[in-house]
Amino acid sequence: MKNQNPIPPAPTFESTWASSRKAKWQMLKAEQQMKEANRRMKEQMQEQMQETGLKMQETDRRMKELQKLMGSWSTNHGSFAEEYFFNAFENGKQDFFGEHFNKIRKKVKYVELNLEDEYDIVLYNDNSVAIIEVKYKAHENDIPSVLKKAETFRILCPSYKDFKIYLGFASMSFYEELEQECIKQGIAVIKQVGDTVVINDSHLRVF
Repeated sequence: MKNQNPIPPAPTFESTWASSRKAKWQMLKAEQQMKEANRRMKEQMQEQMQETGLKMQETDRRMKELQKLMGSWSTNHGSFAEEYFFNAFENGKQDFFGEHFNKIRKKVKYVELNLEDEYDIVLYNDNSVAIIEVKYKAHENDIPSVLKKAETFRILCPSYKDFKIYLGFASMSFYEELEQECIKQGIAVIKQVGDTVVINDSHLRVF
């Protein structure tokens, strides 16, 4: 009777050595493939990070340009409004606040120790000073800074300490709530209506 399951020959030294070398070669090849895969992955990640960084830099650059442009527009609008109202006051509209002012200045800046302030338009006579804050587009949030002008002016200009100080808020555009708040605070409302400057100073108070 024949053996159905012949016993395989015992491995020789040569066959064992060959199997070991083959297994080691396969392991080294797998390690190299793994290293190459890791290298490619790192390169891809670095490229993506560099690309993302460049995109972020470009976005940041564009944002800065936009902010600069918007700031330039805002400055230009503000300068236009200041020039517009200054010219209006200079050309015959100095009789208001119930008085006549014989001197007018713009962009008046005073500095004293740790305090400084700038006043868009200032009108003077022998007894009174009128301080006009100018905004291209005014808002209710601007009113506290308008009110503070009287306080800083008295500190920075002690020679006018006994003068009456009036406040005015000039803008190319006023909305109802803003105008009513100015009236409530005793600040003159100075606005553009068509081609003329309209001044509402019937509610003024001395600061």
